[in-house]
Formats: sequence, C-alpha cells, structure tokens
Amino acid sequence: MRDVARINFGTGGWRAIIGDEFIRSNVRLLCGALAQRIKSEGAQDPGIVIGYDRRFLSDVAAHWAAEVFAGEGIRTQVIKVAQAPTPMIMWTVKDQGLPYGMAITASHNPALYNGIKVFTAGGKDADEEITHDVERRMTQLEGAGEDEIGHIDYAKALAAGKITEINPFNGYIDSIIDQVDMQAIKDANLKIALDPMFGVSKTSLQTILMTARADVEVIHDRHDTLFGGRMPSPTSATLESLKRYVVDNKCDLGIATDGDADRIGVIDDKGNFLHPNQLLVILYYYLLKYKGWKGAVVRNVATTSLLDDVAKRFGEESYEVPVGFKWISGKMLETDAIIGGESSGGLTVRGHISGKDGIYAAALLVEMIAVVGKPMSQIYEEITGQFDPHYMAETDFSFPPERKPEILNTLMVEKKLPEFTEKVVDVSYRDGAKVYFEDGWIIARFSGTEPLLRIFCELPTQERAEAACAEMRAFLGL
Repeated sequence: MRDVARINFGTGGWRAIIGDEFIRSNVRLLCGALAQRIKSEGAQDPGIVIGYDRRFLSDVAAHWAAEVFAGEGIRTQVIKVAQAPTPMIMWTVKDQGLPYGMAITASHNPALYNGIKVFTAGGKDADEEITHDVERRMTQLEGAGEDEIGHIDYAKALAAGKITEINPFNGYIDSIIDQVDMQAIKDANLKIALDPMFGVSKTSLQTILMTARADVEVIHDRHDTLFGGRMPSPTSATLESLKRYVVDNKCDLGIATDGDADRIGVIDDKGNFLHPNQLLVILYYYLLKYKGWKGAVVRNVATTSLLDDVAKRFGEESYEVPVGFKWISGKMLETDAIIGGESSGGLTVRGHISGKDGIYAAALLVEMIAVVGKPMSQIYEEITGQFDPHYMAETDFSFPPERKPEILNTLMVEKKLPEFTEKVVDVSYRDGAKVYFEDGWIIARFSGTEPLLRIFCELPTQERAEAACAEMRAFLGL
C-alpha cells in the first residue's frame, strides 16, 4: 500500500512532480476524498467547478477530476476555455455561490510540476480544517484501490449532462472592468507591455486593457509547457526580456503574471523591477489617498513592514499573518481590510475575490498611473520618500532532504538562533522563526510549495539586511 502522506497540501495547494506523485491514481484519490466531504455536507448540487492552466497534463487531469466528481453524483462544471486563470475559477465559485472549486495548476513551480488548488465558498483558498479533512479522508480511501472511487468516462458524463462545460470569461472580465476607472485609462493613452510567461493571462489582461484603449504589446504568449525554459514566476531574474522590451519600446509599464495568473510582477518605465513589497505599498497608498478608501492592510510574516508605516500615517491598522493566502483572505474578511498581500507577488483588494488575482492587480496599477498622471518610477519614489527606508534581502537555500529534520529541530524545537549583530527585541515561532530587531526583522521558514529554506530580512540598509541573512545562513550551515 502506498504512503498517502505524500499527498499533502502546502501553502498553495498540492504540488508534485509529473509522473512521480502527480499521476492519475493520486488525482482520483484526492478528488474522491473531496467528493466524500462534499456529500457529507449535502452539497452535491450546486457541486464544484473545475478549471485548468496550460501546463502539461492540466487538461487531462481536469478530466480525471471531473470524472470522479460526476461518478460520485456531484454536479460538475468544467471551465472550457483556452486560457483559464486561477482567479477566474475563484470568481466563478463566488459568482455562482458554489461551495467548492478546483484549479489544476502548479502555479509558479518549475515545468516538471503540476498540482491542485482547492477553493471554498466565496472564492477563498481552502483553509487548514478543510485540507486536513481531505488528507484524513485520503488515508481512509487509500486501501480501497482506485476502482473503488466512483468515476465515469468524461465523454459519457458530458453527453449525459453529469458534466457541463462553461465559459465564465465575459462575467469575470466585466467584474474587473466594473471596478476599474476605465475612462481614466482611456484618457491617458498608455502603452503597456505584457509578459504572460507562457501562462494564462494574455486574453484576460489584453481584453481589459484594450477595452480601455491602451496600446498592449505581448511577448511570451505561445503555448509552451516548458515555459521557455524559465520558472513561470515573475521575478527580477526571469523578466530580463520584459525589462528590455519596456525600455526599447518606450512603454509606460511592463506587466508579467505567473503560470496561473494569480501573481504579478511589474517593470516600471525605466526598466526597473518593482518588488511585490513595493507594489503592495504603492497600491495601499493609492487606495487610501487617491481613492479615499478606509481600512486596514493584511500582510504575511515575510512581507514588508513599510505597510505598517503607511497604515499608521492614515490612522489604519496593519495585521501580520502566517504565509499562505488563506490566512490573508481570512484576516481581511475578519477586519474588513482593503488590501492584503504577500512578498511573493499575490494580492487582493476588498470587493473582488478573496484570493490572489494578478489580472485585477495589473488593471488597478494601470488605473493608478492614469489617475495620478505620473510615471510609475516617479510615483514609487514620491511615496517611499515620505517614510524611513526599508531594504529587503531574500535568499533561498536547497539542502539534502536528510537535513530538514535537523534544521527544523534547531529552529523550532530547540529554538536556537545566531548571535545577531542587530539588537533582538522579540522572537515569534508562529510560522518559521521570525526575529524582530529594533528597526527591522529576519525570518527563516521552509517553503510550503518547494523544497527550500527561505531567509528574508528587512532593515534600514541593504548591507545590514544582507549581513543578518549571512549570519543566519552561517549558523544553519547552509
């Protein structure tokens, strides 16, 4: 009997290497467990909606999943469009009032991965209570064998009306257009460069921006399951082509999205990469000052505390939560916050879906340039110039699998830490080991989506931030 413990949900769903753990039997096992939960709640109708990205096997795996839910007597809808962003799937869950949704995607992971994200009512990421329950049910199903999990051939289920194929594209696009100042964008005559990173954002973003009469030019939009040999993650290192394109073609902004379009990366008019931390600060400031919104901000433990300073300036609160967007969306609902996000590039704004949406975030950034009437580079400098400097150092370390228990024991059980040069004022073990300094912080935590240890540090100078990271790295022997 296989060890089902391999099928565990991380901070962004379940992800695994194709052909190793991402195989039909495991997809069916996970869906069978979720189907049991749905039936235990009496939620067979309205049921579930399933969408998928452009990764290898995503379309096939979506059929595997739909076959299980249909075979278990659950109303099953499949989003049948060439490019289905994850936020479109989440929006469909919210728009139709469905109890569950599912995306076949490994988001920004390397091309050899695929995975599954599960969503709940309102378009939220499934919380730990739900994912732990599904894992428990998988354990119970494990010994029964794949044939014991109900399933029906996709074509037969489609013909019998047990599976319905839908296209929510227009509704999703209209929901964003309704929340963005399209007239301001029309009046600004902007030129935008878009890099979908061979993912699924092109049609949606191009439609929104061209409806606002922006000039949109696209690179890296063909269907390539290897993502051009790059990680489909919008970072400074992966967006060199977009940087050059923006400068060479005198674009006002460059926008990139990750593989399933729930994360965003931005290149300003001078060809500089704007870190997601910077984008969050800019957008929060814009919503407060220019749009006149009121409300808190929610960030995770590895995201800039400059957001705290912005909140304080406007008499608002800033809330810190663990990594994983389910924590951000949950705290936003609890506090009626107006924006929430993470340093990895995901954010959401009050009034839209509760999950990450790189497409809506991109449209809002274009609106901001139009409304403020200044280049992105100038907007950022003017905003951050009002606050004390915050510099971030980020490092990822791979390690032999046998070292993980040792590192985990050192940090989280024995709670040992380096003798930092910076003065330590507090330590939190809520999510990894986070050390608070007098004027900054450092955190070491294991990634929930990749086999990595991540060390982030924020201090008033880049040199001090990098030095603190080096002290943590040396202490852990990385």
